[in-house]
Amino acid sequence: MRLGLNIGYSRSQLGIDLSLVQHAERLGFHSVWSAEAYGSDAVSPLCWIAARTERIRVGTAIMQIPARTPTLTATTALTIDQLSGGRFLLGLGVSGPQVVEGWHGVAFGKPLKSILHGRSDIPIYLAAIGPRNVALAAEIADGLLPVFFSPERMSVFAPSLEAGFQAAGGGKSLARFDVAPTVPIVLGPDAAACRAMVKPRLALYVGGMGARGKNFYNELVSRYGYEADAKRIQDLYLGGKKDEAAAAVPDALVDEVALCGPKERIRERLPRWKSSGITTLICGAVQPEALELMAELVL
Repeated sequence: MRLGLNIGYSRSQLGIDLSLVQHAERLGFHSVWSAEAYGSDAVSPLCWIAARTERIRVGTAIMQIPARTPTLTATTALTIDQLSGGRFLLGLGVSGPQVVEGWHGVAFGKPLKSILHGRSDIPIYLAAIGPRNVALAAEIADGLLPVFFSPERMSVFAPSLEAGFQAAGGGKSLARFDVAPTVPIVLGPDAAACRAMVKPRLALYVGGMGARGKNFYNELVSRYGYEADAKRIQDLYLGGKKDEAAAAVPDALVDEVALCGPKERIRERLPRWKSSGITTLICGAVQPEALELMAELVL
């Protein structure tokens, strides 16, 4: 299992902890991943990072499909890949209804080919958690970027992955496919305090992303067996009670999708990730000491 680092996306101000990225590169991390929602884009930070690093791969997790024409997505991937010396990883996803609405792709009547010649095998990842999209990723992509992945729930994803591999043909299997979840990692002496750092983000996605009847993250958590908790979190969040929604996130759910607590606890819980079938663990961490610990335990 190899390691990645997720730098996330901006809030009201954009800042990149370049020293953290460079520290990850020195530790031997495989990749660094950016993101975009409705603030900063996923591409510009990677150009900044690629110019200031030498070996670490740079990936989008995710570049939103509706925000760009397919041609622009392809030319952007080719450009960064060449400028970075072949280090680019293209992660794609559709985002959600609230983000996608109002964005349009305009077809151009004359087909063109890029004048920039690049490698045809740039790894392509799809961000997916729903059964049909996970199957699509397994069929047409090189890897999967699942959010809030639980190593204890691989059975939730396995049928869709297998269906996608069968549709692809050619002997495609999990052994030739990169499952690369972003895993929140918070290192500290108090596991409860560390979990509390993760809960607001879980509450935002499970409770506030999408409409009440169409929230992919809420549906995922429900498939994990937390249906009643997911409904309560959503009711509280949509009712404006964000702190209460965060408090309603079960400790058990946080422990399934994140690594929280002291060094010994993370060491004890890491084997379930190693044996789950994932091949790249993208660290959602801001602590240099957390990256050092993961490098010690994995690399």
